[in-house]
Amino acid sequence: MTHTRHPDHPDHRPETRATADTAGRVGTHTDVLELPAATRPGGPIRRREIVAVIDPVWSAPDGDVNTPVRPEPATVRAAAERLTRHLQPGEIVAATPAGKLVLRLRHEDRAARPVRLQEMAYHAIEVFDVLTDQLDDRTDRAGVTDLGVGWAPITRKQDARSAEEHATTAAAESTRQRDLQPRQLGLHVNQRTPVINRFTVSRQVLAATVGTIVVPFLLLVAFYAIGLDISGAVYWVLVGALGLTALTIWTECSFALDPPKLPDATGEPAPRATAVIAAYLPNEADTIVETVHRFLDQGYSGGLQIVLAYNTPVPLDVEGELRALELEHEDLTVLKVADSTSKAQNVNAALSVAEGEFVGIFDADHHPAPGSFDRAWRWIGDPEDPADVVQGHCVIRNGADSAMAKLVAVEFEQIYAVAHPGRAAAFGFGIFGGSNGYWRASALERIRLRGSFLTEDIEASMRVLEAGGRIVNDPGLVSHELAPDTPKALWNQRIRWAQGWFQVSMRHLVSTLRSSHLGLRQKLGVVYLLGWREVYPWIAMSAWPLLGFLAWRDGGIDMGSPMFLLISLFVTVSGPLQTLAAWRLAAPEMRRHPRWFVMAAIANLVFYTEAKNLVNRVAQLKQMRGEHQWVVTPRTASSAGTSDAPADSTSQEVAA
Repeated sequence: MTHTRHPDHPDHRPETRATADTAGRVGTHTDVLELPAATRPGGPIRRREIVAVIDPVWSAPDGDVNTPVRPEPATVRAAAERLTRHLQPGEIVAATPAGKLVLRLRHEDRAARPVRLQEMAYHAIEVFDVLTDQLDDRTDRAGVTDLGVGWAPITRKQDARSAEEHATTAAAESTRQRDLQPRQLGLHVNQRTPVINRFTVSRQVLAATVGTIVVPFLLLVAFYAIGLDISGAVYWVLVGALGLTALTIWTECSFALDPPKLPDATGEPAPRATAVIAAYLPNEADTIVETVHRFLDQGYSGGLQIVLAYNTPVPLDVEGELRALELEHEDLTVLKVADSTSKAQNVNAALSVAEGEFVGIFDADHHPAPGSFDRAWRWIGDPEDPADVVQGHCVIRNGADSAMAKLVAVEFEQIYAVAHPGRAAAFGFGIFGGSNGYWRASALERIRLRGSFLTEDIEASMRVLEAGGRIVNDPGLVSHELAPDTPKALWNQRIRWAQGWFQVSMRHLVSTLRSSHLGLRQKLGVVYLLGWREVYPWIAMSAWPLLGFLAWRDGGIDMGSPMFLLISLFVTVSGPLQTLAAWRLAAPEMRRHPRWFVMAAIANLVFYTEAKNLVNRVAQLKQMRGEHQWVVTPRTASSAGTSDAPADSTSQEVAA
């Protein structure tokens, strides 16, 4: 596979390079571990330092991703020499007999230099790619370069040798995840393991509902008792919050009504593409064979490689059926990722065997419409403004199964036909939604997906934006999927989504706003997406304690007050307006069910909107408590409900 430098690579930021006269040096392993820490005579440590371990690996030549291959010692030593230009004065890099790089680096910020280590990882990839081309005959490696990156600080309680041991363990986990993400271990890491039982969620739901009503009400009363009436300020904050959210919904609807124009075909032959289907087979054994057949029938002018990357804790009968399909179809690769525990690991492992110039990522229940890969290539291969990522339109195909499935089907149209394309047009960037997304292969190789986040798709999107990459949203790029079939499954899915969004907000809001690649309009969109959407579920709830306080203070409520008019305007217009826009822009097979949209609009007014706000509040409480459980969404066999659209009809009509 051709390795193309992605915009997130630090070599695109000249200020991060070290010049020859200020660079660090190559040392021995002993230098790294036994060099005395820089101290003030008779005083404490003056310059904090860390030990980092970089472990480069490739897949075996036969494509076995579960058997890593390491470079020759000469290649590692040459890599150490080349990496010195990226070191600061006094820093050391050494090659080890085990084929790893050990570095002793300055540690000058609270974040423990993960940004710089991330940059060193990208530098190392560039170096190893070049060196293996020059020094090796490439018979001992296959696929992309994977790096394990681990680190630990040198402290009074943890000397350099102990730090290296922790960094080596952390690098092994980084290698297993295949995500190029620096990880830390050591005595300084405070690891919490909260107790989770059947009462945990009940307490969190209670705190997120009653607590957000009773506590603010008591605060309003307490301030009033000491002569300070803050209800006026709360009133205007609430009015402003409702007005801002309503305005944003109207803006998204307005922009969504004018869908993006598909770039003209260049006339050049389309390149080979790869479809990666990520699956956890015990959960998706009922659907996976049908999904593979849909991809085999997909058709693509440039040739489509299909990689089923899966993990399973126990052997399954369906694995034999999949192996038989692999023998029948030369473009199908069935890849069992033995050490995987996440979708992100499966996708990252698939990169080692991917042959395409661009890669489509799909969950195991997705059926992309015919012509999807040709359509996606027109965005990625656009010579005037090429995209790094294209996110398509996900449509529920089992809506007829139940009232809940109908509600979710309409909700997906509100998300993928209105909110995502409308927001992309209004703020100038899209987001990758985890499935039915198409990546330039070189971008995906550099960004990777990180399983440490519950929404690895959104986290990857933010890193693409921070690096100056381009994500577009195409509502005409349709794929059909299954909705959760039980309330418990829906709750677990939405809690995971909401907590994952909160993780991304905490990690990337500030860093994205600092990115020099984003303009003012894009940064306003980031503030809304990662900031306001996390705060609003709590503000919206403040209406109830405010109403209770006003009733307590005044002996009643003036139903003709402006607040009630604005709230009524927000509730009765914004939600139904979005639902109406969703019906107007929905996939044709969904638009044939106007009753579903009417019932969904009523459900949103009565309970569903607040239910989603509750999920967001509970998810934030879980994150702050340290709960990071991944609960998979059960998948059942394809239903006889809403069927896929006829060939080509969906993608063409939605884009019209």
